[in-house]
Amino acid sequence: MKMENILIEKLDNIAIITINRPEKLNALNKATILDLHEGFKSLDDDKSIKVIIITGSGEKAFVAGADISEFAHFSEEDGGKLAAKGQELLFDFVQNLSTPVIAAVNGFALGGGLELAMACHFRVASDNARMGLPEVTLGVIPGYGGTQRLSQLVGKGRAMEMIMTAGMIDAQTALNYGLVNHVVPQAELLDLAKGIAAKITKNSSTAISKAIQAINANFEDGVNGYEVEIKNFGASFGTEDFKEGTTAFLEKRKADFK
Repeated sequence: MKMENILIEKLDNIAIITINRPEKLNALNKATILDLHEGFKSLDDDKSIKVIIITGSGEKAFVAGADISEFAHFSEEDGGKLAAKGQELLFDFVQNLSTPVIAAVNGFALGGGLELAMACHFRVASDNARMGLPEVTLGVIPGYGGTQRLSQLVGKGRAMEMIMTAGMIDAQTALNYGLVNHVVPQAELLDLAKGIAAKITKNSSTAISKAIQAINANFEDGVNGYEVEIKNFGASFGTEDFKEGTTAFLEKRKADFK
């Protein structure tokens, strides 16, 4: 599968998606969002892939924002459709993907770039990373889930301040806020992400998928996360991975999940 705006590399059970628009600091446009949707979908359908890492090309940016030229003249109706379609195709899609997704934030993650990183299951960052939601400087608000996910990750007060001031935070502040899990020098970023991914690949992909569903349920209106956890816990007992995992434990050997 050849796509203009992203590169996909497979390393055994791990796939790396690189957003490849360095001349635009990897800004998201409609074509890139569509490429990312197709890339994530194809990797999620590939049962040999157990973890996906997403990063940006070059040394300056993960994703420096959205391509403003595409929507500068939109009407109210057009703007609503843009947000709804983007969330459906990419941001909500990634959050609910059954395959774990790690964002390796290698520079600026602004606007839609930070929203994409926040849609991933967790984030690691290089020490030169800068993150923010500057949309109010354009007379608009974050439209790809930023107002919701930022407050979930860093708390209401910090999200209010970041969005209202349109300010950027550095990688260490993002770590202190809980927005990212780890910060390392840029040269070590992908190795860190691969190392975490390698640990994940040793575990049951079936169980991980059910855990993602249960964790996400806690943040959905009208959904009882505890009930989803109970349902998915019970469903795990009917899987081959449960049989292998418990048998391996009792036999004092490492599980070999297929």
